Amino acid sequence: MFLRLDVSGARVPSETSTLNLSAAAKLLSPKSFSHEQSTLPTAAVAPPMEAQSVIPIAKCIPGLAARVMAGVGTRLVTAATAASLAAQRLLRLRIPPRPDQTAVAGKTLVVRHVIPMALMEAAAQRMDTAESHPITAVPAARTDAVVQTHLQLNLQQHHLRKNPSWAYQPRAPPPTEKRPMAVAVPPTVEPFVAPGHREAVAPHTFCGKTTAHCGKGCQSGPCTDAPSVPAPGPSPAPANPNPGTLRILPASSTNPLVEAGVPPMHAGLMQNGRVIFLDKVEDYTQLKLPNGQFAYSSEYDPATNKVVPLSYKTNAFCSGGAFLADGRFVSIGGNAPLDFLDPTVGDGFDGIRYLTRSATDASLNGQGWSEPGNKIASARWYASVQTMPDSTLFVASGSLNGLDPTKPENNNPTYEVLNAQGVSNGRNIPMEILRKNQPYYMYPFIHLLNNGQLFVQVSKSAEIFNVATNTVTKALPDIPGDYRTYPNTGGSVLLPLSSGNGYAPEVMICGGGAYQDITSPTDPSCGRIQPLAATPRWEMDSMNEGRGMVEGTLLPDGTVIWVNGANQGAQGFGVARTPTYQVLIYDPVKPLGQRWSRGPTSTIARLYHSVAVLLLDGTLMIAGSNPVEQPILKPVPGKVPSEDFVTEFRIEIYTPPYLSGPNANKRPTGLTLSSKSLKADGSTFTVRFTAPAGNKVARVALYHGGFVTHSLHMNHRMVFLDTTGYRAGATSQTLTVKMPPNRNVAHAGPYVVYVTVDGVPAIGQFVSVA
Repeated sequence: MFLRLDVSGARVPSETSTLNLSAAAKLLSPKSFSHEQSTLPTAAVAPPMEAQSVIPIAKCIPGLAARVMAGVGTRLVTAATAASLAAQRLLRLRIPPRPDQTAVAGKTLVVRHVIPMALMEAAAQRMDTAESHPITAVPAARTDAVVQTHLQLNLQQHHLRKNPSWAYQPRAPPPTEKRPMAVAVPPTVEPFVAPGHREAVAPHTFCGKTTAHCGKGCQSGPCTDAPSVPAPGPSPAPANPNPGTLRILPASSTNPLVEAGVPPMHAGLMQNGRVIFLDKVEDYTQLKLPNGQFAYSSEYDPATNKVVPLSYKTNAFCSGGAFLADGRFVSIGGNAPLDFLDPTVGDGFDGIRYLTRSATDASLNGQGWSEPGNKIASARWYASVQTMPDSTLFVASGSLNGLDPTKPENNNPTYEVLNAQGVSNGRNIPMEILRKNQPYYMYPFIHLLNNGQLFVQVSKSAEIFNVATNTVTKALPDIPGDYRTYPNTGGSVLLPLSSGNGYAPEVMICGGGAYQDITSPTDPSCGRIQPLAATPRWEMDSMNEGRGMVEGTLLPDGTVIWVNGANQGAQGFGVARTPTYQVLIYDPVKPLGQRWSRGPTSTIARLYHSVAVLLLDGTLMIAGSNPVEQPILKPVPGKVPSEDFVTEFRIEIYTPPYLSGPNANKRPTGLTLSSKSLKADGSTFTVRFTAPAGNKVARVALYHGGFVTHSLHMNHRMVFLDTTGYRAGATSQTLTVKMPPNRNVAHAGPYVVYVTVDGVPAIGQFVSVA
């Protein structure tokens, strides 16, 4: 058996004259595979009974044309699936690389590794079974083959951190106060077909030793204390009698680009009423910067439907984020530079990016991200961020290098704290729930509770964590059902808080999946838990279909809108299908079994890297879907990983029931606030507005949209405020509004005040909670 790889036009840094196979794998793009084109030199043909990889070193020129071929004997797999075969099947063996020989001859670098022949046979059988390709068996009499086993070509997350030689060098674990012991992975062949499933389990499947590893995606967990009550299957949801409307923003002759400008991987509503989109380094976006490079961030104005490009200095690929107490929007962590695409953007693994906007200073509009150069304490890709009551930022989890997360040495199961100005304290502290739930530990769900501690959900496990003492206050029961966090993320919201029950928090989690593969089933179930109750338990409900990558957004009337996602597959490039197009409306105050109803149905697939953001007018902006490694504008059927779904730049606006049908002309008007600088200390302020005649009830909500990415709405929360002075039926209203009692309930930062009359919101106004 042998593997052959040719890279022509690979851009090699000037400081090196060699390129190893891991570096070449890093440069590969699904778009580069070709059936017709091959530039393999004669030297690349493997001798009989031997496997090797040969790479011609090209000149430093942009662009890339690559072809990967894998085969046994004289039969070759030359389709574009070859890279997937090599990466997804060989890497499942988890064989530590053992360099045997490295030789440089002219412009060709040969990298060889030794691998036992028995494992090569197993790999061939797996490729044949899983992909149905005509690969012949390897004769048992052959001796150990020579093969390049360290092909780190995980097409879902192949980007490596740059180092001087562009060779793969695992990052050392970050310095921690107590470094966890590394776990050696023996070169054993593990089963990779889940019980009851014929599909191959994806590379992210990791057989750990916690109850969270029991289920469709794993076979070796103890499965002794798993939830005794199974998660419910899908439940019918009736059509809402007033479902609301969905519309795609149209272009016009005067404004031809009514789109996001960049793929909206991350998003947030800013104080100027505009939406910031933030993306990774791409080989195409709709906008360019003055330096001629593509823009990877944009600022969209819903009032004018115009978008402008924004610059940044480090790759924000799959970062976390929050708003600082002073109102700045911050993006934390990211991924490696891709300087063969854009030499102006550097390493973002430990980057911190700041963006300033104002409701009153229009000169800030259109200004790019500020990156003064301070870094987080260690590399973090897929980290979650939560603002604390003292305005510090709790930053947890992340990958060290973007490689296979089933390998503990690639992971960063720690947290660190940034001060109120967004500067790290430089300490990485181990966090056990992140370690034991590998590899489902990235992008955990985190919510600030009214006692100042954190609800943390990782995979199926949850706990209450005290950051001040670095202790677990309470281990919560596992949620029934499948995995809930990356790469099988569902969605999670902290339901609206109010004084009626002492601001007692209740967390809702919906959706998920079994493993990271396009064949993975998705979970329709939803769980609600009151983590601070005397005996917390999950109250289970379900959507009308399984959904992964589904995200929930709170509305000012207290309902939750769930959108986006897929019915099959997982997060990653090209590993999801069967999009879920329907808007789901959830009313948390209705009895169990009556909370779900169906809204309108979209015509746009919103898969990996989609977002939803509540706007000041109470409508929901839905954007994104970039489920491919680099943008494509037309689907390419038959590719592995899938390229059936394009990169979406179009924007949709969902108008909820409270602004549709009979409610369309009932919006309160003329809203004014006595102050826009507020404190979470029980103090009061005044709101004045004009209400429709015959009104029956008015409410005031303090709303924080947070940092939106990958189905997570980090820091997302809403508090219903106590009011006095309302006069039923009166059109002129003046209410005295009482702020929350402390910053456990409403941490510092920018919020929107929404006033609703009979459930219909006035245009929201930004305030600052100091």
